Order: sequence, then structure tokens, then C-alpha cells
Amino acid sequence: MCDDDIHPGLVHDPRLSRRAFGLLTVAATGAATVARADDTVEEKDVEVKTPDGVADAALFYPKAKGKYPAVLLWPDVMSLRPVFRDMGRRLAAAGYVVLVPNLYYRVKKAPVVEGTFNFANPDDRAKLTPLRASVTTEGTFKDAAAYIAFLDAQAKTDKAKKAGVQGYCMGGPLSFRTAGAVPGRIGAVASFHGGGLVTDKEDSPHLLIPKTQSAYLIEIADNDDKQDPTAKDKLKSAFEAAKRPAQVEVFAGAAHGWTVKGSQVYNEAAAETAWSNLLALYKKALA
Repeated sequence: MCDDDIHPGLVHDPRLSRRAFGLLTVAATGAATVARADDTVEEKDVEVKTPDGVADAALFYPKAKGKYPAVLLWPDVMSLRPVFRDMGRRLAAAGYVVLVPNLYYRVKKAPVVEGTFNFANPDDRAKLTPLRASVTTEGTFKDAAAYIAFLDAQAKTDKAKKAGVQGYCMGGPLSFRTAGAVPGRIGAVASFHGGGLVTDKEDSPHLLIPKTQSAYLIEIADNDDKQDPTAKDKLKSAFEAAKRPAQVEVFAGAAHGWTVKGSQVYNEAAAETAWSNLLALYKKALA
């Protein structure tokens, strides 16, 4: 799903250790045993029942009174970790109920890697192989439905408004599949340097577009586009044929992983532009 030849080399977050991460076991009902909060956002470690087990995840929502649209945030290939908690917290502060799951709950609880990870190191890459194998198309459809149902069960969620889904790297295809799994519920899909959105396989994510009812934001890394310059055109054609509103753009000079702090190629200016585009999409589509 994520091309190791394109992925940035070093990924480092000094907070990334099992001890510092502090995910605690919670009841299988999805109730939290630990909460962390700031002035505006409540954060809880939760577990979500799925057809295949129990997924560990992080839940964020505004403290202010009222109900808010739901958003499912699929992390990148290194899964749930502090930087994606930061994103969940920031998005909740903007007025959303946000769930960030561990992609690999079938195999290992988060964090799935500790300390610095180097994609240029074959031994490091090998650590991800059995984890990535646990993420399948069929499993993603089941997980997506379970995660949206969990979000809809939250007291803070406004179920009268459409839900959003966003993904990074391999989370991009998972976002498309979420829209395909619960098409009547998802109003917006965002992909940031998503890998494998268009393939020649019968389960290619882009083939789901006609089955969805979403508006799309597709933010493509410069080096991803250079590796497959036809992908964006195929996406645009698919959106046009399905009459789905979509913004598809290549970020010149921004490499794969540019939106994620801690990656070697993090580009703050481009990341902030992408974040503004995301908020604009949700403001318009999650109504």
C-alpha cells in the first residue's frame, strides 16, 4: 500500500515508546479507563469491538456543550502514535468527534514501533511486513463499519450530520474503503500522500468512487506523482464519471509523508495548506 522506495527515510518522535505512549487496557464495551484533557478537548483511550476482535484507539471530542460531526482518522503505515494523537486533538478542537484507531490491532497493540524508525533500513522495514499483512480489503470494510458505529454511539456525535474520513499514506485507500463500506454515512473523504489509490486490481480503491456519496480531497506528494503521473488523471476521470465533487492536486516540492511531523520530509508550510483544505472540505461537506 505504501511504496517503501518513496517513503521518507527517518521517522522520529521522542515520545514514541510504549512507556510514554501510555495506552491502557479498557473494557471491551468501548468504555475508557484513562482520559487526558486540555482546556478545550477531551481525549480518551478506548477499545472498539469489531467482527475480528477488539481494536485499541484514541477518541477526541470538544469539551464545549453541543454535538459535532464525526471523523475517522486512519494513520499512516506506522499506525497510532503521538503525532496522530496530536492531529486528532487538533481536529477535535476545530469542532469534531475524532477516532484514531490502531491499524494493526489484530497483531499488536500500539505503538507498534518504538523510537526512531528508518525506512532505508531493511531490518526496520521487515518489522512492518507482518503488520501490514493484517490489513486486508475485507477486514477494512468490517473495521470501518465498526468504527463509524462506535463514533455514532458517542453522546457528542451529531448523527444528523454526515461523517468524514481522512487517511495518510496507506490510510488513503482505507478512507476510500470506508466511504464504500458505509456510503450513506460518509460525506467527505480526504487522502494525504495516499499510496495505491489506483491499481490494476479488481479491488482498487478508486473503483469504489461510484458507490459513494462523498466529496473528496486528494493531496498528492510530488515524488508520488513522479512515480505514477497517470494516477491523478485516472482519479479525476473516475470522479467526473461518478459525478463526485473532488479536489485533486499535487504539492510541488512536497515529498511522501510531508504532512506528518517527525518524518524526515515534514514540510510545515505545505502541511498547513493541506490542513486548511481539509477543514474547508469538512465545513462544506459535513452538513
